[in-house]
Amino acid sequence: MAEYKGIHGTKIQNYTTDPTNPILGQVWYNETSQTMKVQAVTTAGSWATGGDLNTARDGLTGDGTQNAAIVTGGSPPATGATELYDGTTWTEVADLNTARYLLKSSTVGSQTASLAFGGRTTPRLANTENWNGTSWTEVNDLNTARSQHGGAGTNTDALAFGGFSTAATGVTETWNGTSWTEVNDLNTARFNIGGAGSDNTNALAFGASGSAATESWNGTSWTEVNDLNTARQIYAQAGASNTAVLAFGGGDGPTRTAATEEWNGASWSETSDLNTANQQSGGAGTTSSAFSAGGITPAGTVAATEEWLGAGSPTTRTITSS
Repeated sequence: MAEYKGIHGTKIQNYTTDPTNPILGQVWYNETSQTMKVQAVTTAGSWATGGDLNTARDGLTGDGTQNAAIVTGGSPPATGATELYDGTTWTEVADLNTARYLLKSSTVGSQTASLAFGGRTTPRLANTENWNGTSWTEVNDLNTARSQHGGAGTNTDALAFGGFSTAATGVTETWNGTSWTEVNDLNTARFNIGGAGSDNTNALAFGASGSAATESWNGTSWTEVNDLNTARQIYAQAGASNTAVLAFGGGDGPTRTAATEEWNGASWSETSDLNTANQQSGGAGTTSSAFSAGGITPAGTVAATEEWLGAGSPTTRTITSS
């Protein structure tokens, strides 16, 4: 009988822990767990359990990537708590200057460069703060105070749209690293809206209270495109452009959903649900690697984190005998 070395030219290596950067098809033996493993790719996206936040909350906002994330704000009560995630553990860092919830952040920022804007305590807020990796600094306010709005971009090139001011609004503003400028409104004024995109010329707005409407932003105007499959308030999402977005969770009123949908630039497709129905969590990342932290589940406000691994992503599998 042929041996592994004779077929592949190498023998199976033994490790006390799994290798840090295994290559596709690599096989090894983990001496600690006494299991044979192989590096493969996923055939379908799925959610897995991650590390809990230090502070359970909902109405928070997220930025960064699955293994280098930042979340801030939330309630109850209104907080400025900020935490960083390394893919395993959340660490508390410096708070926002103004505690608030139902705020939004730049969706493709990082742990060292993020922007948080709007939100509410008792009044709706226009406050904008910039994160430099160590602390938050107050910068120029939004022109329209609001909460439950959408956001996109980075801390130097961002977009804020929709939300609730004194009523539902479609107001859109661009951020150039210094100040906000009003531009063309959404076609449909709405709040509790999802948003993602790379900068203030490229974004997607989707969902809202009782709505599945989706609009694409090209830097000048909004265009109505194909709707979500499930109409809902939506607060958590991931995506680095208006052609590749992941929308997850949400609901209407006390009803929460675990629904997850992926946008390919033309239409939404239903994919694997969150493990727990959740509304008003903080999330960010990409369609291949994202996170959802905190939020309101049927059991109440939680600290739980879920991690998304999209189809075609690298994964380590245990080889079992049958």
